[in-house]
Amino acid sequence: MIISRICAGFSLALVCTSAAFAATAAVKPEVAFKQAFPQVKVDGFEATDISGIYQVVTGQNVLYYAPEKDYVILGEIFTKEGKSLTAEKKGQLAAKLVQSLPLDKAVKIGEGKNVIIEFTDPDCPFCRKAAEYLMKKTDVTRYVFFAPLAHPAAITKIQYILNAENKVKAYDAMMLGQEIPANAPPVSDKVKALAQEHLDLARKVGVQGTPTFFVNGQQVVGADTNKIEQLLKK
Repeated sequence: MIISRICAGFSLALVCTSAAFAATAAVKPEVAFKQAFPQVKVDGFEATDISGIYQVVTGQNVLYYAPEKDYVILGEIFTKEGKSLTAEKKGQLAAKLVQSLPLDKAVKIGEGKNVIIEFTDPDCPFCRKAAEYLMKKTDVTRYVFFAPLAHPAAITKIQYILNAENKVKAYDAMMLGQEIPANAPPVSDKVKALAQEHLDLARKVGVQGTPTFFVNGQQVVGADTNKIEQLLKK
């Protein structure tokens, strides 16, 4: 769980408190936080638009700190328009990590000017919807990684794709709902390890659901083809 990775021993409540260290006006908020919660690795610390509340980045996680009471707040901040500022920040963090992905291990589709890195699942209906949309695009280069987070049984289809001589053709077949051919060649341990590496990479960059896309460096979560289209037009 996220909470256990952030601060061992914290309760499952949304607010964690520490009475051991009280922030004072003389202590900078970041220093006060590190004193109060020394077990939390701080990768980023900045003020939010809310007076007295600071944003703390630790790995791929985002939390908030109120130095007046030494409170840590776990959750999301939304605007009145329904926009999650927390999710936006996490997307920015993920986009930076995506830049270091080994694209040579992905399934490459197309040669267009726009670059899309995607994490998908052959058994996910929303992934299939997005795939059908992207199959029609001629202005994109896609790098496909597989992350069967909600459909672990899809691993056999993923292994079939990664094992195929024509991986793009195999990908199209699986994403269109076809079954693995009866005469498909056996899958090597090397391919099985590659399929597991895809899943590990998804977790490394903070992917929590499929499909997840990075369109020219900007994250799109879900089969939001309208948003993808907008980003491709920029």
